[in-house]
Amino acid sequence: MNILVTGIAGFIGSHTAERLLSLGHNVVGVDNFCDYYSLELKKMNAKAVKDKGAEIIKMDLRHPEAYHQLSKSFHYIFHFAAQPGISQTSTFEDYFTNNIIATKHLIDFALECKDLKLFVNIGTSSIYGLEATYPEDVMAKPASHYGVTKLAAEQLVLQKSRELQMQACSLRLYSVIGPRERPEKMYTKLIDLGLKDKPFPLYEGSDKHLRSFTYVGDIVDGIVSVIGNEDKVDGEIFNLGTEVEHTTQDGIDAVAEVLGKEIKIDIKPKRAGDQLRTKANIDKARRLLNYNPQTTLIESVRSQVEWFKANCV
Repeated sequence: MNILVTGIAGFIGSHTAERLLSLGHNVVGVDNFCDYYSLELKKMNAKAVKDKGAEIIKMDLRHPEAYHQLSKSFHYIFHFAAQPGISQTSTFEDYFTNNIIATKHLIDFALECKDLKLFVNIGTSSIYGLEATYPEDVMAKPASHYGVTKLAAEQLVLQKSRELQMQACSLRLYSVIGPRERPEKMYTKLIDLGLKDKPFPLYEGSDKHLRSFTYVGDIVDGIVSVIGNEDKVDGEIFNLGTEVEHTTQDGIDAVAEVLGKEIKIDIKPKRAGDQLRTKANIDKARRLLNYNPQTTLIESVRSQVEWFKANCV
């Protein structure tokens, strides 16, 4: 199958592209290589995927004229590209243009792909709001510009399914960790600062926040499981993550155990929009997609530490 992966130089997009290649698919990836985080890391991710056979095109999904670079022969589109997370350096326009406008233009392109079997939107548990413990049919209450714009993007995609213009689904991901995690994310920062004996900035009270820390390999299992299940997933939303909860403090302790050293902490004022609890309700994905994540927190951290030491030290 011919598969388009947007945001292919990113953390989860690059892992998914590698899995798709290993399954024998032809993969074309696009990325705008923005400097939201380390371009060096993005280029490293892109090279790893390219070396395994993917074609990578630099383009900005927000610009309709850029789509002429792509053929219209895709059977699947996996849409990872987005303005991520909660960041004081990101404006509302950043979230609006990258998450909503870009998705609308990608949908317009997808509608021109006559052999398209499925458009897979990559969503987020941030759509639920401060508490993300619910099944997919619970009303969304996003508490950040990121969550609001990702919800809008998700609905733009599912609208086309409801209009019977294309088959589409959305996958809401929960706190993904592992090799290639973005530099500003918790585990990468913990590992980096821990190795340097520097203090980790911890938002006040967040040590008690609960998370479904899910290993990237387990997430990719769920993502690729939609292939061949188009009729089951069309028009549907699926939570992907682990049902096992850990506090932020558990995560800090896991990194300390793997590194064999204490993690110093620097308490910072609370941050608005942070989720207080996420626990992936995956009953639907387990029932329809046989989704069953198994990797433990300590196994995930060990894998990430090994990758970080090999590539970033």
